[in-house]
This record gives sequence, C-alpha cells and structure tokens, in this order.
Amino acid sequence: MTKLRGSSRRLLFLAATALAVGIGLGGAGPGAAQEALKFGLALPLTGAQALYGQDQITAAEMAVADINKAGGVNGKKLEMVVLDTQADPQVGINAVNRLVRVEKVPVFVTGFSGVVKAVAPIANDNKVVELSVGANSPSVAQLGDYVYTTYPLADIDVTALAKYVHKDLGKKRAAILYINDETGTVAAGVFRKTFTDAGGQVVAFEAYDPKATDFTGQILKVRASNPDMIHIHGLVADTPQVIAQMRQLGLNQTVTSYAAIYNPRLIQSLGKGAEGIIVTSLAPGPSDSPKVKEYVDRWQKEKNREPNGLPYTQYLYDAPYLVAQVFGSLDKKGKKITGESFREEMLAIRTFDLPVTGKTEILPNHTVTKPVYLMEVKDGQWVRKAIVE
Repeated sequence: MTKLRGSSRRLLFLAATALAVGIGLGGAGPGAAQEALKFGLALPLTGAQALYGQDQITAAEMAVADINKAGGVNGKKLEMVVLDTQADPQVGINAVNRLVRVEKVPVFVTGFSGVVKAVAPIANDNKVVELSVGANSPSVAQLGDYVYTTYPLADIDVTALAKYVHKDLGKKRAAILYINDETGTVAAGVFRKTFTDAGGQVVAFEAYDPKATDFTGQILKVRASNPDMIHIHGLVADTPQVIAQMRQLGLNQTVTSYAAIYNPRLIQSLGKGAEGIIVTSLAPGPSDSPKVKEYVDRWQKEKNREPNGLPYTQYLYDAPYLVAQVFGSLDKKGKKITGESFREEMLAIRTFDLPVTGKTEILPNHTVTKPVYLMEVKDGQWVRKAIVE
C-alpha cells in the first residue's frame, strides 16, 4: 500500500492521489491496515526538480507494489507514505516533521543534499532512521547517528571522474562551474582537490545562484581562463541551461558532470551540443545486468520511455527492498519496530543483495561504495566509456 501526501498547500490534491494509488496497489480494509509496516518517502513531487523526483517516486512505488504482490513482509503489507519536499530544505523539514510526528514512521527515505542535511536533526532528535538515496555531498556521512546513505557520495564518483579526465584523457586545465548550495559546493571542492592532486590545474572556480537562469558572467570568466575541460556540478534543471549557454558563447571543450544529468532529456534538450559530455553513473546499466534490462524494459512498456535519471531511480526502486528486509528480520524476531531497532538491525544485517543495484554494504562510516560507470554522449546516445573500480 502506498499513501501519497504532500505539503499542507497540496494536501487535498495529494490525498485524492493517495486514495487512487492505494486502490491501485490493492489496498485492503481496516484489518489489513493494522498489519501494515509503514515507512516514509520525502522527495520533490513539484518544483524545479520534480522531473527527477516524480520518476524516483514512481520507481519506489513499483517496488512496493512488487513486494506486496510477492506476499509483502512476512505476509504483512508494506506501506509507503509519500510527501513532497520540492527539493527545498524548509519544505523538506515540514514534510519530515509530518512523517515522524504524525505518521510515526521508524524510517524514511529522502534525497537532494540540501534537504538531507536540513532534516537530519529531526531524524537524530527523534531516533528515526534517515536513508539518503541520491544526495551526493560527502557531508551526508557526518550528519549524525541516524543518518545513512545507500547511494555513494561525491568523494566516490567525482574523485574517480577527476582522476580519469586527467590521467586517461590528458586534461591539464580544468574550469569548474557549480551551483552555490549543499549539492554543488562540497562536490566541486572534491573535483578541484582531486584534479589538482593528480597534477592538473584548476584555472576557474565559479559558483552560480540556485535560482539563476542567466550564467553569462560565470561562463565569460571560464572562457577567459582558457581551460581544456569544464566540470559542471549543478542540478537536473539548471545544468542543461548552463551547457546550452556555454555552447552559444563558443565553449566547445569537453564537459563533465555527475549522474544528475545522465538522462535522455539532456540529449533532447541540447541536441548536438550534448556530444562528448561525460558523466558518472553509480549503478549498472541494461548492458551490464539482465535485471536492469528488465527494469528499463518495464519502464518502456508502462511509461513508453526510460526513466529520467536512470541510476537514481534504480536506487529508489531498491530502497523499499532494503527497508522490507530490515522490517522482515525484526518481525521474525518479534521485536518492536522503532527507529532504534531498525538502525540496530540494519547495521547487524549490513550487506543487502538488492534487485537492480546489486550488493550494497552499509559501512560503519554511514556510507556505501560502488563501481563508477562513466557514460558519454556519442551520436545522440549515452554509451559506456569506462568503469572505474
């Protein structure tokens, strides 16, 4: 069972959606509802990042439906309460407060670095587990005892990318453009340090406002620095605009970024301007795994398209399976499911074999590690360029 709710301004609309989704997943009567095992999901349904958030939510809904179709958790329904964060820290705080204080969930899943950081005190103060799925700031690993990530942080993929472009592509002079928020500032610093330590030179390091739509000033500074590559660390909504304006101003150097722009919309938006862009992916693709191919084929069949941000949706599909495994273990042992018991059991299980992202080990330092796949746009398609272990 999935219940969809949003911020207070959207409560009536999303309550109607919740009813529809509940019916669609075979919602049962009051007796079954008492047996449901509930967790939260807080991601952007609306706002600038909804393109990603909606598909991530859809992926998690698919997983909940599959789990319940297969018998649930020891015969009990898995229930997911979805709230809208708009990828905005304050809206995220409101959503998570509702999940913790009204819905009484022992664990919730969220993403986007600014939101993950803003809601961490709520998780820690209430001893409720926060699972960050998709945020990339390395600071996520230091947000407290109850905050964990199932998605590798920027010190994994951005580090691998920076080393690769210097050593394997021979790039010597890098310019860095980044969004001036939690997502961009720390990760851009990781790229700068890694590239410099490898022997390269960072010739421009320019931030832009999260609400900006014109990046001319920063781009002109980058152009004047004469780089042989440009790394961009932004979000799904702004990065294509940045690249489009760069191309218009004559910057045709190699562009790198992280998984935020690994989606077909980027190619559709930029056309030939997307050629040669290199990004990271932290999940296997359809050519790497039959299960991933089945997953992508399912999207094609049900939605007539691939998901936006394929790797992120893979992690969101797997998140309910991780939650269900911990719930199932606690339930079998007859233990009360609380945030404290969930955390203890998750750390005791530690290694999870998940459907589309594979083996995931929750490390004592609150992080996970995965191979880094480098993807490049060639002839209007994303193709794998390299795998960096």
